Amino acid sequence: MTKREAIELDGVVTEVLPDQNFRVRLANDHIVLAYAAGKMSKFRIRVLVGDRVTMQLSPYDLSRGRIVYRHKTGDAPALARSRGPRR
Repeated sequence: MTKREAIELDGVVTEVLPDQNFRVRLANDHIVLAYAAGKMSKFRIRVLVGDRVTMQLSPYDLSRGRIVYRHKTGDAPALARSRGPRR
């Protein structure tokens, strides 16, 4: 039996939970519990409330998913711009 492919959907993070878990509201107003993919942790990509993300859902359990991409939103935050040169 072949493994089914994941379903990719876009959503917005509504709540940050401990251990890299998040509640994500999908475009069809479903709430899904999601975790950050390993590459996101490896490269220290922060996911905050209000971020638009792309996530993968397993066809076997549509209530849980994995966040695979955080979409860039406009300009960098003021805190990141105000820092001096990196050493």
